[in-house]
Amino acid sequence: MTTSPVERAADRFVSALAQWRVERGMTKKQLAARMGFDPSYVSHVEGRRHKPTEDFARRAEAVLAAGGAIWHSFQEYDELRHARGPVLHRDPPVPAQWMPPGTGLIVEQEVAELTYTEGAYRCVIRRALYNAGVEPVTRYLVKIAVDRYPHDPQGSNRHHRQHPLSFEEMDLRAVAGEGAAREPMQWRLKLDRDAAKEVWLLFANDQGQFPLYPGERTSIEYAYTVGEEKWGQWFQRAVRLPTRNLTVRLNFPVEFEPQVWGVETSLAAEVPVRTPLERHNDARRAVFEWSTDAPLLNARYRLEWRFRGQSAPTTPDEGVPRPRVNGQERSTNGHELRASQRMRGIGIVQRGADLLRQRSRHFQLPREEQAARDAVAGLRTTLDRLEALHDFSKGVGLAAPQIGLAVAAAVVRPPERGAEPVVLLNPRVVDESSETDEQYEGCLSFFDYRGLVVRPLRVDVEHARFDGTRVITSFEQAMARLVSHEIDHLEGRLYVDRMAAGANLVPVEEYSQAGKPWSY
Repeated sequence: MTTSPVERAADRFVSALAQWRVERGMTKKQLAARMGFDPSYVSHVEGRRHKPTEDFARRAEAVLAAGGAIWHSFQEYDELRHARGPVLHRDPPVPAQWMPPGTGLIVEQEVAELTYTEGAYRCVIRRALYNAGVEPVTRYLVKIAVDRYPHDPQGSNRHHRQHPLSFEEMDLRAVAGEGAAREPMQWRLKLDRDAAKEVWLLFANDQGQFPLYPGERTSIEYAYTVGEEKWGQWFQRAVRLPTRNLTVRLNFPVEFEPQVWGVETSLAAEVPVRTPLERHNDARRAVFEWSTDAPLLNARYRLEWRFRGQSAPTTPDEGVPRPRVNGQERSTNGHELRASQRMRGIGIVQRGADLLRQRSRHFQLPREEQAARDAVAGLRTTLDRLEALHDFSKGVGLAAPQIGLAVAAAVVRPPERGAEPVVLLNPRVVDESSETDEQYEGCLSFFDYRGLVVRPLRVDVEHARFDGTRVITSFEQAMARLVSHEIDHLEGRLYVDRMAAGANLVPVEEYSQAGKPWSY
């Protein structure tokens, strides 16, 4: 039994480390790799076989972006271990000063804005920098990439070979500092490819050098232009340095009727961004903004959009002929676009993500009513996007884990046209019929295949309303299958888990029942 204050403090540190590791969706090996340690090191620390060091705590805090929780728990442990006196009277160092090898910068704030004007996109990036290293910083690496057809790599590569991005059209400009003290920055080429450029922004110009010394802060701003014929409808920010706040804005003409959504990509999965985008109209412009505090290192945040207005430029898909073979749409290189790519493109988590194998957390209703409503709103929004991609004649359902939320919520749209969607909160099957049937099922998280699954013809489901009251609803035939499929998602199961041993999946190209309702 642990009785020593030092041991209790060590336990609290380990608990904080494990809690934030799980919160960020990382395994012990993944965290160790991101921190630059041996694969087993995190496991040894969490198992109390190794004592945590200051360097370990700094790296864990920076990688997991725990808001100081890991660092504070280490301080308590370290104070007690060395008997240095009360923790509250010690000025804490900044844990985020640990950097990946070879860097010494913290991005205290990044604001990235993309504006469409007269047939071109102008990108402006502003970063507030702090030198937390021990050496002066004399240059800053900038990476610029375009992708006209992000869901058709071969077609995009061919397009950019024929229409390479050039520095002349980009009009790249950069400055450092604030107000009257702003200095133009020279730049030096590092990489020049058809669709990607890398340049070093130099803390220098014709008037001299102005390095960023340890402990100093400055701001840099750089901007460039890319024509709409080379820019696909997506804008991605990659977190390559420890960053405390990231804000992304899109600025489009209102008459384009833009629709915007966001996707986050990390080691764990690709999921919708965890907070909603905000929109406001300003002088005939539609401005979309999304922000996050302490984004994960190496994460990527991508905003995508489509224009619905008649005066808007054609989308990449609309501007390129899409031949059809047996009713199936083909990409620009003649290959069929995979159904899973379309699903991933609107933010639906795909098979292989850990989140799809976890049991979802039940809402505490009515206390968490607003969180439940937000989750249901997100599900409805994604279902609306689906209507433009596929005709769901059998009906369709979507569970919260499929849009990156580990909560027990699902929405099911019946096969009948115009029928009101069914909302399921904290559902569980309380009874089912002994009569079953076997039908082909598909899954939005595994949409390239179909598989035969046996389901009961009737299920009775207990579920909650937003106010916390619970009801039992009976579903039959197609709705019983759809509801059972979504409840499986909330319990960490996929339909393939219910297929008979040795049964084969059918590629969607060979599936002959598309567009036909189930028969009973």
